Amino acid sequence: MQNFLDPAILFFVFGIAAGTLRSNLEIPPQIARFLSLYLLMALGLKGGFALAKSGLTAEVAVSLACALVLAAVVPAIGYVLLVRRLSRFDAAAIAATYGSVSAVTFITAVQYLETQGTAYGGHMAAAMALMESPAIVMAVVLANIARRREGGPAASGPGGIGKVLHESFTDGAQLLLVGAMVVGIVTGEAGQKAMQPFSGDLFKGMLAFFLLDMGLMTARNVGSLKGQSRWLLTYAIGAPLAHAGLAFVLAAVAGLSVGNATLLMVLAASASYIAVPAVVREAIPEASPSLYFGMSLGLTFPFNILVGIPLYASVAQRLA
Repeated sequence: MQNFLDPAILFFVFGIAAGTLRSNLEIPPQIARFLSLYLLMALGLKGGFALAKSGLTAEVAVSLACALVLAAVVPAIGYVLLVRRLSRFDAAAIAATYGSVSAVTFITAVQYLETQGTAYGGHMAAAMALMESPAIVMAVVLANIARRREGGPAASGPGGIGKVLHESFTDGAQLLLVGAMVVGIVTGEAGQKAMQPFSGDLFKGMLAFFLLDMGLMTARNVGSLKGQSRWLLTYAIGAPLAHAGLAFVLAAVAGLSVGNATLLMVLAASASYIAVPAVVREAIPEASPSLYFGMSLGLTFPFNILVGIPLYASVAQRLA
């Protein structure tokens, strides 16, 4: 219940309500883009400052290793399950969506942990960056294999896999996150004091503004799920829970702290609705956007924001 009383979460709920009522309230795309870049930059700086203070520890290395394992295992398991009920292209696209991560979900979880006074490692922002691309690459490879089996062209659009790889690793948002983290590491405590008004004081308000926009988007895209099978709708909620459970097992075996375990679970449970759809729309045009985009933004994202994050944090407390 405490999570619902958080101002940022309440603005998300308000955005859903306004969108459902078909209000003309909207955030201009340029403003929404700025808010997204601001949040990534602030998160990168926070992570860099924390890493500058802690240094490269064993837990940092283990956490990143766990993130890489999840980045490979989650989309592979998803594809094996989905291909039994969907076309190979739709299965690959949805597997990529749920195998990648949602930066906004992660940022909201970071804010939740800070509100609860739970410590976490700044390196988890690096874990998020590592987990974004592997699922996309895997989906493109699977789609190319499917095309060969069907006798179609193997290339994944203009430029083939090479172009997708380049776009995945040089995406502006991801580069900004990594670059800000490097700046935080280099400048350390002095940089943290200088940037506190930017990356600290403004963060909560900017997040609330952005979640208002996400609430509006959620309400306006949920309609694309009408007519879809109940199995897919169940997957949109059940898959995040299963992925979070897998992350919890890894975190328990690796001995991660409560905060880091929570963020690892959030990353595993989240589904991309920005990076993956943008790439998949070009790389796998045979897949239906109403499936992978509608499921991730219409169901999984609000579930994680409203229910998932406090649930994962509560389960991670068992590690204590």
